[in-house]
Amino acid sequence: MTTFRPEPVPGQPPPPDSVPPRESTPDAPTSVSRLNATIHGFVQRWGSVWVEGEITSWNVRSGAVFGRLKDLGTDATLSFRLWSNVRQRLTDDLAVGDHVLACVKADYYARSGDFTFTVSAMRHMGLGDQLEKLERLRAALRAEGLFDPARKKPLPFLPHCIGLITGERSDAEKDVHRNAQLRWPAVRFRTVHAAVQGDRCVPETIAALNVLDADPAVDVIVIARGGGDPQTLLGFSDERLLRAVAACTTPVVSAIGHENDHPLLDDVADLRASTPTDAAKRVVPDVGEQRALVAQLRSRLTGRLTQRVGHDISQLEQLRSRPVLRDPEAMLQRRAQDLFLVCTRGRDVVDRAMDAAARRTAELRASLRALSPAATLARGYAIAHRGDGLILRDAAQAPAGSTLAITLQRGSIAATSAGEIAESATDTGAS
Repeated sequence: MTTFRPEPVPGQPPPPDSVPPRESTPDAPTSVSRLNATIHGFVQRWGSVWVEGEITSWNVRSGAVFGRLKDLGTDATLSFRLWSNVRQRLTDDLAVGDHVLACVKADYYARSGDFTFTVSAMRHMGLGDQLEKLERLRAALRAEGLFDPARKKPLPFLPHCIGLITGERSDAEKDVHRNAQLRWPAVRFRTVHAAVQGDRCVPETIAALNVLDADPAVDVIVIARGGGDPQTLLGFSDERLLRAVAACTTPVVSAIGHENDHPLLDDVADLRASTPTDAAKRVVPDVGEQRALVAQLRSRLTGRLTQRVGHDISQLEQLRSRPVLRDPEAMLQRRAQDLFLVCTRGRDVVDRAMDAAARRTAELRASLRALSPAATLARGYAIAHRGDGLILRDAAQAPAGSTLAITLQRGSIAATSAGEIAESATDTGAS
């Protein structure tokens, strides 16, 4: 037998509709609604308290805020809600990681059995311990150059094999596979499962990273996880994991949580994707878009070639329409006629020059013949030579007994001088 006895509050009688039977048995059990109503009435009598903690979750829905506070010294947490009218009175800079002081009142939903706290006031007390550590680590890594865009490796245009690190049977794995294969059906994956939260997250993720980075077939590595509160994503801001990612030779894509989640892995990775779905879209090209691009480039190339060939044909037709190319034989005929006239004139000039030279030669021959001793010898004269070759011009040059050579028109004869004879004898002989 189980007996349920709510603790009474001094001076306040319990509401009659919230008091279960004094005793409940298997034969006479109480109802869930009556039990929840009793708990609700009991919790409603609690007063408001001020608590100190760190905001680890801050989700805005329909103007209200649903979040979690974490104890600064332990891992204890509580859920809270902050209605829109209260939020309007607060500062706009409240965010995850803030160290705050909040006035909360316990509330129990009798319909669903959920326990939460309603915030009526909240103010800053400085950065939370975790956020402060992360900010110091962020500053140190930035100073080392691990966030420098110049050191980030470009992703391949079309990876043949994608290395994927994610939780086993997780929605993130399904999203990456489905969206990547929708964009490029032939894409291949090598998936290594690892814990994505808790104490095993960092060592298992580093081990998976080393395995994929050592595989030469893997072209790019994607680290993917679904959304969660910042407390569950702390492993992806661990310094050991960040330095392992920075040391990878294979490009690494960070796809952690949702758009508003921002672990330090996003800054160290070569590419930050807002979600696992976005990672698939950023890593793998869309086959439809690429086909459309190829068709567009092919159309542009065909148009340019058609334009160039048309232009060249037009120029060729213009050249062919010119007279010199329309009837090339006419040009040759004109040049042949010119060549014939030049040759004729050349022959005439040469003939006239040869005739003039022949006449001049005949004149010189006649003059030479007239001046030649042979012409004188032909008229019956002779030339007398002394033995020493002296031509006799005086009889005294050939005394008696001198040997003489007489040259006639044809031939020469030898003679011996008998001395000079009388003039009359010479005249008579001459006649």
